[in-house]
Amino acid sequence: MVKGSRASKKSKTAALWYICNMMKYPEANTLVIRQTAATLKNSCFTELKWAINRLGVNNKWKATESPLELTYLPTGQKIYFRGLDDPLKVTSITVAVGCLCWLWIEEAYEIPNEEAFNTLDESIRGITPPGLFKQITLTFNPWNEHHWLKARFFDTKSDDILAITTNYMCNEWLDASDLAMFEDMKKNRPKRYKVAGLGDWGITDGIVYENWIVEDLTDLIPRFANRYYGLDFGVNDPNALICFDFEAGQKKIYVYDEFYQGNITLDVLAAEVIKRINASFVTCDASAKQNIIDLCSRGIAAIPAVKGNGSVEFGIQWLQGFDIIVDYRCKNFIKEISNYQWLKDKQGNILDKPVDKDNHLLDALRYGVEPLRFGNVR
Repeated sequence: MVKGSRASKKSKTAALWYICNMMKYPEANTLVIRQTAATLKNSCFTELKWAINRLGVNNKWKATESPLELTYLPTGQKIYFRGLDDPLKVTSITVAVGCLCWLWIEEAYEIPNEEAFNTLDESIRGITPPGLFKQITLTFNPWNEHHWLKARFFDTKSDDILAITTNYMCNEWLDASDLAMFEDMKKNRPKRYKVAGLGDWGITDGIVYENWIVEDLTDLIPRFANRYYGLDFGVNDPNALICFDFEAGQKKIYVYDEFYQGNITLDVLAAEVIKRINASFVTCDASAKQNIIDLCSRGIAAIPAVKGNGSVEFGIQWLQGFDIIVDYRCKNFIKEISNYQWLKDKQGNILDKPVDKDNHLLDALRYGVEPLRFGNVR
């Protein structure tokens, strides 16, 4: 497990390790993973070819792009490349020589949740030949201290986990201009330097919400008097209900409860909503008109949210004006808000539109604050 700053040799060191050890252990095969398969060719695949060239063993390796593979010619061992956006290809790898025992997950912060990692972990289960061992290497920039990677690997003490941090100062390949860039960052952008320079946990460019913290709200919840609710419907996606208290004078929103589950009947959903909102009203995803009607027929004051061009962006902008305090038990909301990012173009420039993925509770929160945004406060 290697978290580190930009230019800290994480990827290059990993690439050198895999090429050296593939040649050392004739029965080892490696799987390289990123969230999106299309990003592998210009990242890990290129880094491994660089390592082959750096070690002067080009004549012993064959690189193919269809399929994307590296083959060690003396033995037939392979390095495979897969994206999590095609999960069937991840779980259906059969090796011809030896066993699949090593896994490299590059930009591991892209893996949205621990369950997805567990699936990858299971892909290299089985007996290894004598002298061989299993190993998973995760490399990433530590952009958010709320990410599941921190709790799973850095906050947990285990003899099976080696978690280290690297930074640019251990990279002997940087020149004077590179070092000057980091010194300028240190002086003028200390918050960014902490993450991009030193490899500490923090938030880098592209995160939608930076205005939130996690607390234990147990003592506050009974005293909340300004409770609001939002609901995003799902079928295969989860139904997401968010419960929050709004304190205008404090400029604070307290997220204190959630319901998050898919593949349930409307009767089950209605029961969960009633249990949480009592006689209040809930603002719902307006696109599910029949669901709103059906909830109303079950005695729930369900009202549709306002939708239209720019409604998502305006809702986000409004929420960014408040401190959002989240109860520690709202695990799914914490996961969503930790990973919610702005879209980027092909050059990596941030766009004024969020990634529409894993944002069900966040959408529900936007719906829930509409009565406050538009002045329809009870």
